[in-house]
Amino acid sequence: MTEPDVVTVRGLRKAYQARVVVHDLDLDVPGGEVVGLVGANGAGKTTTVECIQGLRRPDAGTLRVLGHDPVRQAEQLRPLVGSQLQDSALPDRLRVAEALDLFATARAHRGAELLDQFGLAGRRKSAFASLSGGERQRLFLVLALLNQPRLVILDELTQGLDPAARRDVWAAVRQLRAAGTTVLLVTHEMDEAEALCGRINVMRAGRIIDMGTPAELVDRHARRATVSFTMADPPAGLLSEVSRLDGVQEVRQAGTRVTVRGDRRMIAYVGAALVRWEAVPADLSVRVPGLEDALLSLLGTKPADDGAPAAAGSAGAPLPDGIQFTGGRQ
Repeated sequence: MTEPDVVTVRGLRKAYQARVVVHDLDLDVPGGEVVGLVGANGAGKTTTVECIQGLRRPDAGTLRVLGHDPVRQAEQLRPLVGSQLQDSALPDRLRVAEALDLFATARAHRGAELLDQFGLAGRRKSAFASLSGGERQRLFLVLALLNQPRLVILDELTQGLDPAARRDVWAAVRQLRAAGTTVLLVTHEMDEAEALCGRINVMRAGRIIDMGTPAELVDRHARRATVSFTMADPPAGLLSEVSRLDGVQEVRQAGTRVTVRGDRRMIAYVGAALVRWEAVPADLSVRVPGLEDALLSLLGTKPADDGAPAAAGSAGAPLPDGIQFTGGRQ
């Protein structure tokens, strides 16, 4: 049975003076999913989630979050939503344990368990000002999860975290999804979006320009793979045969370097042809397009910064026979 939408946005518009940041935006976030919102700086992502959370009043449009209007019914909605926003801050002298007491409601988890989960158990008595950037990010995530919210909004979730802490945070998001919590994730990290999101909305200049699963976006916008190798003296007829293989769109030779481009089907055909001709090069490499390639194809150029005022409140893995995969999806 399909979960009802936790967030429904229709015709959202937000401007700062003469600059329109969000243009007639429609967005649906189904219950129990991790939904990504991605795009270049200035696309309007943060303004959108701030309107969803009731931190900004939209100029036009309708928003429903867990059945509530985030502006008119903020009090009813507040206990149901947890958030970690990009510009979150706490008073410098507030201690970590005091922050948990300040934000806890009757629905709260045991704060000590969350602090331990995110490596902050030894910082309970530390003032906010003394925390590193990564520790602050982890504390904001603890506060976002503290009251067992039905919707969690995460903006630049792993910014400033080291790789180990990043993996721990990803594991926590997966646990939220497994428990049925809905997550709206704003991120610039395509590996993060690909690892966590069931579906992704791509924003440009205040609008959603495409949406789908990571695989669907790659299939629509980044289908072309590349096979390349060095061959000083290709056997007569080899490259001509390669150019006629299924899925091959282009074969180029520049000096001793050969580059073959086409859809992903052609990777196997090119490899088989090289084996058949007994001409397997030692430096054969394959680049498979990933979500980052799809995003770059979709966005084209970066929009300018949205100018909003502050709101209140994989490396390639070596494979046998000298083959190496680089890039996104492998």
